[in-house]
Amino acid sequence: MFSQSEENYLKAIYSLEREFADSVSTNLIAEMLSTKASSVTDMIKKLAQKKLVIYQKYKGVKLSNSGKKIALSVIRKHRLWETFLVEKLHFNWDEVHDIAEQLEHIKSPDLVNRLDEFLEFPTNDPHGDPIPDKNGNITYHQKSLLANFKHHQKCIVVGVKDSSSKFLKFLEKLNISLGVEFEIKEREEFDGTLKVLINGKTASISKKVAENLLVKTI
Repeated sequence: MFSQSEENYLKAIYSLEREFADSVSTNLIAEMLSTKASSVTDMIKKLAQKKLVIYQKYKGVKLSNSGKKIALSVIRKHRLWETFLVEKLHFNWDEVHDIAEQLEHIKSPDLVNRLDEFLEFPTNDPHGDPIPDKNGNITYHQKSLLANFKHHQKCIVVGVKDSSSKFLKFLEKLNISLGVEFEIKEREEFDGTLKVLINGKTASISKKVAENLLVKTI
C-alpha cells in the first residue's frame, strides 16, 4: 500500500515526464505540487528506496516500471471518476477535478473495474484526456494546440491543456466544449488573437486560450 502523498508524487512525475520527455527535476515537481524542493527531495528518496523511481542527484528523477504502473492506476481512477461525475451525476466539467482528486485514492480494484464496466469502458475523460485500461495501457491520440493552426482551417475541440476550473468556466462563456467545431477566419498579427466562426457566429479567442485548447482538423 502507498500513501496518498506518494501516489500524488508518482502521478506528478508521470505528467512531467510526458511533458519534458526526460528526467524530471525536483524544482519542477515542487512547482507542480506547490511544495518546497527540500520536501520533494525527501519524498523522492523514499520512493527510490521502494524502487518506484530512479533518482540520481543533480540529474533528476524518472519513474521505474513499478512507479509508472501505480501512476497510471491513479490516473485511471481519477479519469473514470471524472467521467462518472459528469455523465451520471451531471456535474459540469469544471467541477469534477477536485472531487476526483479525493476518489482517485480508493484502493479497491474491483470497484474501479466495475465502474469502468458501468460506464461502458470510456476511452477519454470529460476533458479529452485518455483513460488507461485495467492493464495500464493508454493510447494518446494526435492533438494540436489551436495556437499552431493556420487561417481558414476547420477543426474540432478534442481536449484542453489547462483543466483548471477557471479556464473551463471561461470556455463555457465562449460556448466552447469538447466536440465543438469551428473555422479559423483570421489571426491578429499584433497579439495572436483568433477570429473564429462557431455555430455560425463570429467569436474572438485570445492567444492564451488558443495555447491551452487542443484541437484536430476535420
